[in-house]
Amino acid sequence: MEKRQADRRRTFKGGKIVFNHGRSIIDCTIKNLSQGGAALNVENTCGIPDEFILLVNADKARKACRAAWRTQTQIGVAFLEA
Repeated sequence: MEKRQADRRRTFKGGKIVFNHGRSIIDCTIKNLSQGGAALNVENTCGIPDEFILLVNADKARKACRAAWRTQTQIGVAFLEA
């Protein structure tokens, strides 16, 4: 059953996953996006913590995130601030 509260729009924006007080940065592709969350593609999710900051390159948006699910190359996140 679908638990999302907002529709996600398909997108292929570049982004960055930032953690470790800004000392660790991983490039990602934002696969889809809504007000409440996103799906991210990365080379490998190993080492990415459950909470991090997502920077959206196109509009310089900064979103605090919590991982809801993950595979080896994808992470679904919920935004901590809507």
